[in-house]
Amino acid sequence: MQIHYTEHAQKRMKQRAITLPEVEHVLMHPTFVLKHTDGRNESGGTINNRKIRVIFTLQEKHIKVITVI
Repeated sequence: MQIHYTEHAQKRMKQRAITLPEVEHVLMHPTFVLKHTDGRNESGGTINNRKIRVIFTLQEKHIKVITVI
């Protein structure tokens, strides 16, 4: 499934020095996944002792990454 990044997500990734491969890893191999009542999902994981959370929505043909924390 394709992954689309919002402008906000790209900005936060740059600010926090989080790479595309790191986000993809957290999405594909999460430590946890939470489903929020507003339709958003949250995947979390740890890469090199750094905790990363990805907020996203599942669209019909792609994943839309809203922000990365």
